[in-house]
Amino acid sequence: MKIVIHLKEEHAEFAQQSRIKDLLNKYSNFVAFPILLNGERVNQIEALWLKSKNEVTEQEYEDFYRFTAKAWDKPKFTMHFPEENQERFGFGPVQPGVALYCKRVLIDPQPDGLLPEWLRFVRGVIDSADLPLNISRESMQDSALIKKLGQVVTKRLLKFLEKKATDEPETYRGFYQNFSRFLKEGIVSSHEHRESLAGLLRFESSLSEPGTLHSFDDYLSRAKEDQKEIYFLTGASREVIESGPYLEAFKARGLEVAFFTEGVDEFVFESLSTFKDKKIVRADQANIELDDHHLEGDALAASDVEALQTWWEEAMPEQIKEVKTGKRLIDSPVVALVPEDAPNPQMRAMMKAMGQDLPAVNPILEINPRHALIKKLSALRESNPELATLVAQQLVDQSMLSAGLIEHPQSLAQRMNVILERIL
Repeated sequence: MKIVIHLKEEHAEFAQQSRIKDLLNKYSNFVAFPILLNGERVNQIEALWLKSKNEVTEQEYEDFYRFTAKAWDKPKFTMHFPEENQERFGFGPVQPGVALYCKRVLIDPQPDGLLPEWLRFVRGVIDSADLPLNISRESMQDSALIKKLGQVVTKRLLKFLEKKATDEPETYRGFYQNFSRFLKEGIVSSHEHRESLAGLLRFESSLSEPGTLHSFDDYLSRAKEDQKEIYFLTGASREVIESGPYLEAFKARGLEVAFFTEGVDEFVFESLSTFKDKKIVRADQANIELDDHHLEGDALAASDVEALQTWWEEAMPEQIKEVKTGKRLIDSPVVALVPEDAPNPQMRAMMKAMGQDLPAVNPILEINPRHALIKKLSALRESNPELATLVAQQLVDQSMLSAGLIEHPQSLAQRMNVILERIL
């Protein structure tokens, strides 16, 4: 059999060997039988997905990945993840890299909507014998088969990552360091895969040494029998989180707190509220209920506490929403808690970075009635009300500074000088 093709003059480029070779490489590289151009075989890359894993060499995987991804690095795993995430280095969003084939013939090198946007780091091919060779891009976007293919591949990729995380934790840790942003993006944008993606998250914990990473499954395996929540804190670093007063109550009760230190984590937990039917709760929220715990030291009398709270609220009505006592403080005199309906400090920092106006926050001030400072402040408000007001203001500002709610802390140093001068 012989096929003769006649070209119009304006399409003479298709008679050039380099152009023909490019087309054959692009659309027919995985065709099983050899395609020769002037006696030289053009289709050198094999359809690895049709071979047994045991038959594929490491070099074949690398050649396949470099061809499909048009890249020069090596795949991270044999499911063809690249070694580096270019978006981490400030480059623009990478383009989706999974091509769609039908019976080893290229249908679309970058099919829109085949895989979710957050999987744009994946490189490879999907070959389906059920697609018609002449399917148009418009038809693909409306095709139930394309959507089904995408769902199946996405679930298999997530299962693959789950297995890697379990069987090769150190290898997965390297992958997670480079590509966690994509998984977190998926939590925010892909409701149907949220639980699976949450299981792939890794974090440091209040119960382990710095550098040790855990999953939510690890957390639940250590949780107390009657514990209904997963507690977490966000911050610029582990050191910043641990230096604040919010861990005291949890440490005293042996409750684990997960640490998340990337800015994007704020958006993640706006979307991720549960994991395996356990509520995921910020440990610095004002409305957390903790069980009774033996606290050392004598507390102020209830009448003195009530009087102090009333005085403090009346002294600073425009700065604090409420003064109350609680069970979370052990070593600190006060803590500033953000009301549930107000943006937390990390969210405020992102709003500021985006040039948005920051709403004023009147925190809930929780005091520790066993702390020496609170006891002395209670007495000072009667013996020296002016100095007591300065001390109360200083405690409020220090707690807000610790909570990340003060942008210009210079006033704290100035007021402390005044306090020291009055005392000395």
